[in-house]
Amino acid sequence: MPHRVEIPADELQFTFSRSSGKGGQNVNKVSTRVTLRWEFGSSRALSESQKRRIASSPLLARRIVDGAIVLHEDRERQQGLNRKLVIEKLHELLDRALAPRKRRIPTKPPSGAKEERLDTKRRQSKRKDSRRWRPDREG
Repeated sequence: MPHRVEIPADELQFTFSRSSGKGGQNVNKVSTRVTLRWEFGSSRALSESQKRRIASSPLLARRIVDGAIVLHEDRERQQGLNRKLVIEKLHELLDRALAPRKRRIPTKPPSGAKEERLDTKRRQSKRKDSRRWRPDREG
């Protein structure tokens, strides 16, 4: 697992709103939904290459709004728990986005597969050749 990025607390912006989740009557009174906004482009915690990698990550593409990563959490009934969960979600997404990508090692097709492909081509060629009209043949 790659080294976890330590984000300074003053770079994270939190807003709270009413949750649509569980909580009964409490849902209509208490703002437990947490929205986290992190302007990663101006962060002191990332190198320039990490910022470029995050900006081009397909994993984070739909979560980047106006140059900031925006995440929401409303699973729990408590604001504090949702705040911890959204920070954990941010760290997990960053870990996955910044992890080194595995390179595919190209392999050769097996000789049996090559032979089968060429045999199929030969049979198709004979089939089409037999349909061709030739003056030396009847029909």
